Amino acid sequence: MLAAIDEARTSVRLEMYIYTDSAIGERFRSALVRAAERGARVRVLIDALGSLTLSASYWEPLLRAGGQFRWFNPLQLNRLSIRNHRKLLACDERVAFIGGFNIAEEYEGDGVAMGWYDLGIQLSGVLAKELAVSFDLLFGLADFQHKRFTRLRRSRLSSIVSTYDGQLLLAAPGRRRSYLKQTLLHDFHLARNVKIISAYFLPTRAIRRALTGVARRGGQVQLIMAGKSDVPLSQLASRHFYQSYLRAGVEIFEYIPQILHAKLFIIDGVVYVGSANLDQRSLFINYELLVRLPNRQLAEGAEEIFRAALANSARIDAATWPTSRGLWTRLKERCAFWLLARVDPYVAQRQLDRLRTFR
Repeated sequence: MLAAIDEARTSVRLEMYIYTDSAIGERFRSALVRAAERGARVRVLIDALGSLTLSASYWEPLLRAGGQFRWFNPLQLNRLSIRNHRKLLACDERVAFIGGFNIAEEYEGDGVAMGWYDLGIQLSGVLAKELAVSFDLLFGLADFQHKRFTRLRRSRLSSIVSTYDGQLLLAAPGRRRSYLKQTLLHDFHLARNVKIISAYFLPTRAIRRALTGVARRGGQVQLIMAGKSDVPLSQLASRHFYQSYLRAGVEIFEYIPQILHAKLFIIDGVVYVGSANLDQRSLFINYELLVRLPNRQLAEGAEEIFRAALANSARIDAATWPTSRGLWTRLKERCAFWLLARVDPYVAQRQLDRLRTFR
């Protein structure tokens, strides 16, 4: 990513949920300043809640060099739930990077000996250009004044963009259809082999049924979940459904060495990579993006990554799991599920309903 910024000549677009004042943050800021000084149009979009500890003054060197910076959805209590969880770097509209990586020191390392376990993908061609277009739309509404935009433009924030390489799946909050959910469900219903790495795993009932359906009809479903999580509540909620998955024949593993933050879905010969987790917030509340790439060679490479993660994971034993947790633990899992699958979406929807442009 740093090399791509240094090579950019016309434009750099950087979009992050978490950006910290750290050594890696300084390396990126310096690269962005250099790009602006040599005449590239540099724009940075950072989520105001995700990067709560970052001061706006941090970007003064970039502003002096001619770059632009905006907070996405500046903090207000009545719209606090609506966040931009996307991670994107697009340079010269010809190369782009997406995935789970934020710009913070915990993302440096191999995910085994040190640093969180995460992954991303480098894209080029039409997909890179479409990602740049999606950045421009969000950058334009960073102050969250949606009334400035037409319904058509807003609808592009929740859409499927098809190219000859694959599909770009864009998600935005609201009452519209979740294209992430619908596309995943379509592939699950046809699948024989499903491999998922998901840091925060709390899918809808329809997706849970689709996954167990793959296993029940003789297919293989393997899930790598977080053995260590930066959001313990999410880990508890995920474990609430382990027993029903195991009963259906789904294989569950938990990644052990480091905190798991990756998002990778391999469905037969199709690979999904991006910022979205398989949980309620990614599917219905956050601004998110995924690419769906039907590419057999890419799928083989993704499966190598999956196998390497599997080697560092502990299998959940279907025979011992039901008796391995006491009543208090099971109660905490149920409460976590209720908070994340019921309360959080309810609060977010109420906040959306109060915004005039979503009425």
